Amino acid sequence: MTRRGNGFAGTVLGAAMVATGLIAGAFYIFACAVMPALARSDDRVYVEVMRDINDVIQNPVFLLGFLGAPVLTAVSAWQLRGEPYRRWVWAALAANGLAFLVTVVFNIPLNDGLDGGGDPAALREEFEDPWVAWNVVRAALSTVATACLGVALVGYGRVGRRPASTGGPSGV
Repeated sequence: MTRRGNGFAGTVLGAAMVATGLIAGAFYIFACAVMPALARSDDRVYVEVMRDINDVIQNPVFLLGFLGAPVLTAVSAWQLRGEPYRRWVWAALAANGLAFLVTVVFNIPLNDGLDGGGDPAALREEFEDPWVAWNVVRAALSTVATACLGVALVGYGRVGRRPASTGGPSGV
């Protein structure tokens, strides 16, 4: 059963891929640049900058992508049920869901642990290694989800495509 005639399903699938890609990119840049740069800082600067990041990242633009990625993927999975490429959307949903879970269960509580007072060296010691490790996990999961949605989007484009007309020149 093809839903190709419903352009809204393709739009939602594309939006899910964009939102997921943006979040994967955010996690990736933390893994490749932000955290390695902060690792060069002294403990006080490290904790202060991470507190600032935790404050400013809680904004509507980031939350739109962060929450939009799993929600749009879930809507897309429902819309495209029965399609031959639906398994890719479901795989993306699982990866997005796991990345969201990692964030909520591990990264956010670690962020919250920096909010209290205390010795910056002790705060950093409890925070840095686990946060970096869990961030790599969620970056990988979000990247996998983006790739799965890309494969699904290619499948969406192929389903319902009609073979080129063989009768008459220039399709006339």
